[in-house]
Amino acid sequence: MLILLNLNVAGYIDPSVMTYAIQAIAGVIIAVGAFLGIYLRKAKKKLNNKLGIDENRNKEVETDDIVINESK
Repeated sequence: MLILLNLNVAGYIDPSVMTYAIQAIAGVIIAVGAFLGIYLRKAKKKLNNKLGIDENRNKEVETDDIVINESK
């Protein structure tokens, strides 16, 4: 058993493999962030609806009036 645990292994990792590994890790982090962002927003919305909290109560709404001034 001790022979299996004390193996000295030397290996070479090609730079392209490290680049691929970094891209894979970054992709996983971005995917997890997107997943959490989407589902936490949905959970917050459901909780606000259940508690009767209006998330738009402090927001100002602008009108969509378009004014065209013709001065000739």
